[in-house]
Parts: sequence; structure tokens; C-alpha cells
Amino acid sequence: MKKTVLLVLTLCMTLASAIAQEENRPSPSERYPTLPPFTLLAPDSSKLTREDLPRHKKTLLFYFSPDCDHCREQTNAMLKNMDRLKNIEILMVTYQPFEEMVAFYREHALQNYSNIKVGRDTQFFFVPYYRVRNLPYQALYDAKRNLIKTFEGNVSLDKVVRAFEGKGRRGK
Repeated sequence: MKKTVLLVLTLCMTLASAIAQEENRPSPSERYPTLPPFTLLAPDSSKLTREDLPRHKKTLLFYFSPDCDHCREQTNAMLKNMDRLKNIEILMVTYQPFEEMVAFYREHALQNYSNIKVGRDTQFFFVPYYRVRNLPYQALYDAKRNLIKTFEGNVSLDKVVRAFEGKGRRGK
């Protein structure tokens, strides 16, 4: 019995130590600050990859959940101010079921915006890559596909636009 308790305690401490070390390490997105290669499932069931995004254009990667109220608020704010985002490619990514993504896509009429692409993260790539803890999550990339800034949770559109303009550069 004592050996079992000792073994369990040792395993718990090892796991806690590993988690603490991982928290202190930079995320993959910080180590490789360029727009990563990805494959998403688009609303029409086609594949959407990084190569499908226009080159030499700023990109806003927006990680969301269709049932998240904060994500809906942030989406509505972006759509109401699309004139300020018209020169930015917006990639909306979710891990939620395909049907929920499509319903969100249709509800917000995202097909009417030529600069918005939506896809399902079927490989659950983005959450560990960016270490997403809160939704919505936004990663901003310049026209050379270099990471400018990230935001977790709702953020004013002014902050997003300023970050793209180079004010409030780099980091979280």
C-alpha cells in the first residue's frame, strides 16, 4: 500500500513539474512567428490551407466557438466595422462540430465577405500551437505573414487596427 501511494505521489509530482516547465517555454507560435501551414475543413467541405490565403496581405486569424457569446460579440463588431478591415484577410477557425460552424457561417452571412474564410480545425492544431486559453483568440500577421500580436478574449476593434498599423507591436 505504501509503495502504491509513493508511486502515485511520484507520478503526480513528475506530471506537475512537466506542466510547470511547459508553461515557462515559449509556445510554438512564439518560437516560429510566421503563419503556420494548416489544413481546415471549409463550409463547402473543401480543404482550406494557408496557400488559399492571398499573399502579401495582412491576416487576422480568429479562433472562435459558434456557441461562445464573446465570439459572437467580437464577430458582430468586426462585421459592423468591415470598412476598417477590408484590406485584411480574416481566417475564422473553430474546433466545434462542422454543423455548428456552418450554422454560424450562414447566420452571420459570412459568405458575403470576400476577405473572410471560415474553417474547422479537424486536427485540433491551433489550440496547442497558440496555447489558446480563452476565446475568442486572435493572432495578427503582417503582409509577410509574420506574427504581430495576439489577443485573448474580446478586444476593441481600435486595438486590433492599431496593432495592424504598427502601434502596439509584438507580443501578447
